[in-house]
Amino acid sequence: MKSFLSFILIIVSVNTDLYAAEAGMPQLDPTYWASQVFWLILVFSILYISIAKFYLPKIKNNLDNRENKIKEDLEDANKFKDQSEIKLKEYEKILENAKKEVSKIYLESKNNLDKEIRSKKDKIEKEIENEIVKAHREITALKKNSITSIQNISVNIAGNIIENLSGDKLNESSVKAVVEDVSKKNLDKYL
Repeated sequence: MKSFLSFILIIVSVNTDLYAAEAGMPQLDPTYWASQVFWLILVFSILYISIAKFYLPKIKNNLDNRENKIKEDLEDANKFKDQSEIKLKEYEKILENAKKEVSKIYLESKNNLDKEIRSKKDKIEKEIENEIVKAHREITALKKNSITSIQNISVNIAGNIIENLSGDKLNESSVKAVVEDVSKKNLDKYL
């Protein structure tokens, strides 16, 4: 409606001399107004059509593509976030199972080592006891053997001392009997 009114106003202005071009401005001369209106409508129509048909669809298409790309990227980001959370939970579960397994292996190893140590300790203690018993037997045997050796040596020494002091040689069997009698009395002290 407004465009129709403005068009009528332009036509009325063209037919009447409302504005004079005497001042030297051809734009105000009503004889040129029809051509000016024509070129104005033509230029703005071409401009409007070119913007509406060529530029705006490209701009709208770019904006739509950008919006779709952003939506896709956000959806992908959410998917990756969900996947990463799932993987994180799986990792934590694996880590927890691994910790349990390590604890289990540690306890088993510790128990096995304790058993081995106990068995080796018992074995070594038995060997030590056997060695002690063996050494004790050897010492006892050595003591018994040394007593007879000591008695023989004592008989020889006592016989030599008596012979050196008295000048007479005594009977070896009597010296031996005296040494055995003395050693039997004192034998309990040394064994």
